[in-house]
Amino acid sequence: MPSYQAPLRDMRFVMDEMLDYPTHYARLPSGDEASPDVVSAILEEGARFARDVLLPINQSGDEEGCLLEGGEVKAPNGFKEAYQQYVEGGWPSLAADPEHGGQGLPPSLAMLLSEMICATNLAWGMYPGLSHGAADALKHHGTDEQKSTYLTKLVEGVWTGTMCLTEPHCGTDLGLIKTRAVPADGDAYAITGTKIFISAGEHDLAENIIHLVLAKLPDAPEGSKGISLFVVPKFLPDAQGNVGERNAVSCGSLEHKMGIHGNATCVMNFDGATGYLVGPPNKGLACMFTMMNAARLGVGIQGLGLIEASFQNSLSYARDRLQMRGLSGKQAPDKPADPIIVHPDVRRMLLTQKAFAEGGRMLVLYTAQMLDLVEHGQPGEERDHAETLLGLLTPIVKAFLTEVGFESTNEGVQIYGGHGFIKEWGMEQLVRDARITRLYEGTTGIQALDLLGRKVLMSQGETLKVFTKEIHKFCKAEADNPALKEFVVPLSKLNAEWGELTMGVGMKAMQDREEVGAASVDYLMYSGYVTLAYLFARAAKHASVSLEGDDKAFYAAKLNTARFYYQRLLPRTKAHAQMIQSGASSLMAISSEDFGLGFEI
Repeated sequence: MPSYQAPLRDMRFVMDEMLDYPTHYARLPSGDEASPDVVSAILEEGARFARDVLLPINQSGDEEGCLLEGGEVKAPNGFKEAYQQYVEGGWPSLAADPEHGGQGLPPSLAMLLSEMICATNLAWGMYPGLSHGAADALKHHGTDEQKSTYLTKLVEGVWTGTMCLTEPHCGTDLGLIKTRAVPADGDAYAITGTKIFISAGEHDLAENIIHLVLAKLPDAPEGSKGISLFVVPKFLPDAQGNVGERNAVSCGSLEHKMGIHGNATCVMNFDGATGYLVGPPNKGLACMFTMMNAARLGVGIQGLGLIEASFQNSLSYARDRLQMRGLSGKQAPDKPADPIIVHPDVRRMLLTQKAFAEGGRMLVLYTAQMLDLVEHGQPGEERDHAETLLGLLTPIVKAFLTEVGFESTNEGVQIYGGHGFIKEWGMEQLVRDARITRLYEGTTGIQALDLLGRKVLMSQGETLKVFTKEIHKFCKAEADNPALKEFVVPLSKLNAEWGELTMGVGMKAMQDREEVGAASVDYLMYSGYVTLAYLFARAAKHASVSLEGDDKAFYAAKLNTARFYYQRLLPRTKAHAQMIQSGASSLMAISSEDFGLGFEI
């Protein structure tokens, strides 16, 4: 079974030294509660819960899967008990509004806990995962009655939430949905339709499940402009707000999946189920985006957690596994062969995992600061600035970290060699679990279109400039710092090129809109690599002045990881830039009919 220790030292470096979280928290209205002692206690206890409660049931949950009997789903053994401990520990309420029973701590603290959960048991973590997004959607768009009925239960964790978007005939193009909402008694609606791929749509962990469902009213306009949002509980609350009558919503079947076997991915049937409108009619997609954005950040954190889990176990194996001698001679003369960690190619794979884990953590915690400010900051220029950056970084967090997460878990299997292909080691499960992260909550291609098309080009590049100006200021301030020259010089060039590439795509798109789609994924990956380069340069700044302290080995390793990233991973931007500039012509030249030339369909 894989092992795991929460990377608390690295988390504290990013929070306390690099991003100065203590000052950041002190400036938030709720920051007084997030004292260093409280933060430390949360990290320590979260690490214990993830390691001692979730990790032991991860592999068994994957092997057992979920069981559907008579419309009821039973989660794998131990999952319900773990969820009860999660609720009793107050974890669901960590960053929720005190008005609804929450602890009112900054969202960034919940994101740190989320990394630990994803690293130890991704499938289990998906049961409570969407509840936070459901609560946010109701908090921002629900009526006072809906808030009083559902929010406290969701915050306590005794009820969980889902997000019901996809249907058998449509995925991303939600304008094609067929689920209908017909007015019924009072302010209720009868919801009829089928939703698929619903994570945690049915389970036995909580006493009620609150579905947020996209549907169309009888007089709805065509397309996405005619989508409304409804809250549809599994059990209708009674007059006292407790579980009452069973609603006409049921799990028709469970999907048989490549990974995340411990989570129930459901086909949900709504057969005239009672639901209630959330937000204005025909504005459901905008309301659901509150939940979808939270989910996108959550999936990016899933990628990060899986990278860390794969790296830790790969490192342990590489230190123990003996095979061949080092090319420069015996490294362990007292042993029959050298540990494989002495071999350069194994080190390449390990350092790739390490760099993406540490870089991904910096990206998540940097983005988390923006989320803290948006959720808890005072209205004004600083919050507006944070909201702009949060919008820009969200698709990068989601797509970049899941792409490199899949790469990193694959490298983990490779480091183990043949043993990586064998279930008992747990490495192949990480690959299977990681594969879905590139798909759900919007594929990499969809995130890329959001980044390049909506966030960057629709703002005439102004959104990007907010971030590139920050990078420029950093490079200018550190231009004469000899310790950072190896980082600042290439970063400055890439930052300028980022703007040039953006302008180039924008100019081409004015003549041919296909240019946006042709460039978008490479543009997102380029953006991710440059963003991590900026964060590694900032990390190197702090590490370079701490090399003589008591923890000098940690800081030396941080600098070496930054150098590896710049020398071995950052050059990937050259290929992405060339592909961005190559345009759409070679992609669009072959007709749809001619794609299959050479064989018959």
